[in-house]
Amino acid sequence: MAVFGVLAIIMGVVGLVSPDTLLKSLGFEVLGSRAAGDYTKTFMAASSMASFNMGVYYLVAVATEWRPFYLFTVWFRLVTFTVFTVLVVTDAAPARFFGVAAWEGLGAIATGVALWFERKRGTSVPSNP
Repeated sequence: MAVFGVLAIIMGVVGLVSPDTLLKSLGFEVLGSRAAGDYTKTFMAASSMASFNMGVYYLVAVATEWRPFYLFTVWFRLVTFTVFTVLVVTDAAPARFFGVAAWEGLGAIATGVALWFERKRGTSVPSNP
């Protein structure tokens, strides 16, 4: 949870400071110039700010050991995995973008497994599985 939070903050900052760097890292083509009415940079700023905020939420959840939030993230990261995978399969996103989907899916599974073991053993799992 903490690793995901820190990475979300870092990616948010990168997207705000250098949106082209973030686009390249996700496998998207970076255009030399943009046509009037192309709001890619605006969308990048908005989604980067959302990423930054989400990272802060994760770190707050870790600091407070907010277990219901952990479970909440499992389900919504699985939804994110599904949506991002569909984007790649339907060619709405480049194949390299599947790495983001895989990160979400694996993060959901890792968190879910940690929560399952915690419940089964009746013990506490570290805050950042």
